[in-house]
Amino acid sequence: MRILVTGGSGFIGSHIVEHHLTKGDEVCAVDDLSTGSLDNIASFQTKSNFRFEQADILTWPGLDKAVKWADRIYHMAAVVGVFRVLSEPIRVLDTNVNGYRRVLEAVANSTHKPWVVVASSSSVYGHNKLKILEEENDLIYKSPTHPLGNYAISKLTDELLSLAYVKEKQLFITTARIFNTVGRRQTGLYGMVVPRFVQQACRNEPITIFGDGKQTRSFCDVRDTVRALATLAENKETSGEIINVGNDREISINDLAHMVRKIANSESEICYQTYEESYEENFIDIKNRYPDLTKFYHYTNFKNKWTLEDTVADLVAHYTEK
Repeated sequence: MRILVTGGSGFIGSHIVEHHLTKGDEVCAVDDLSTGSLDNIASFQTKSNFRFEQADILTWPGLDKAVKWADRIYHMAAVVGVFRVLSEPIRVLDTNVNGYRRVLEAVANSTHKPWVVVASSSSVYGHNKLKILEEENDLIYKSPTHPLGNYAISKLTDELLSLAYVKEKQLFITTARIFNTVGRRQTGLYGMVVPRFVQQACRNEPITIFGDGKQTRSFCDVRDTVRALATLAENKETSGEIINVGNDREISINDLAHMVRKIANSESEICYQTYEESYEENFIDIKNRYPDLTKFYHYTNFKNKWTLEDTVADLVAHYTEK
């Protein structure tokens, strides 16, 4: 199989590359390296079934040729991370919306129609206060002046683009609403909580919680996320569907901090910062992100292989080794 991965040197993208190379597939990855890293794909560069192109998805001249070559496209290219989303709002909208639209147009204009798997986000649920989030829930957003609104709306627009191109252009698209994914190659530089906690714990620095720590998340190991995406793409009934992808175990950020400190055998103290100190004025965090995976399990017999403890232990070992 021929696999095209946009954002292919990023956190999730590089793991998708690795997954398919391990299966013996041919893989082409493209990335502008704004948040991705060549280090993430360094071990693949000598493989004969892998090639990498450094380019912006908005202007990449090789897109049409790559689309005609590919059997499956994973569209992962996006501006991600709270700090980047807050500092680059124009880039968020341009890359996340226009970049995906450009990929869809290339597929629509090709005589060969590869299957597209596009990464949406649990952020599209906005400020929905329901305990469990399912795909048919109404989406609730704050005023457009809310700092993270641009990211959530950009991902929702991607979902609407998927539905529109399936209906009008008869494309084959699976849309994955990905919940918090964690694992190796994720950086804490842009606000990702797990790698930041691990680094702080391994250095015996204060583990810094933004807010009161009572907010909850459901974390999924990146290796499970990648297998889940590939599994969905293999089921042709998922075309035109929006499907939650993640792990339905919930944990508070306070409990996560204590878990990381224990696994790292760290002496770090746990301290707190207000959202104003951490991000900017008027920042409002999402209280809960807990996915209903009923629809996901309807299409798959998937089982997660990695617990959160497994993932944190792996990250601690990897960081200590480095």
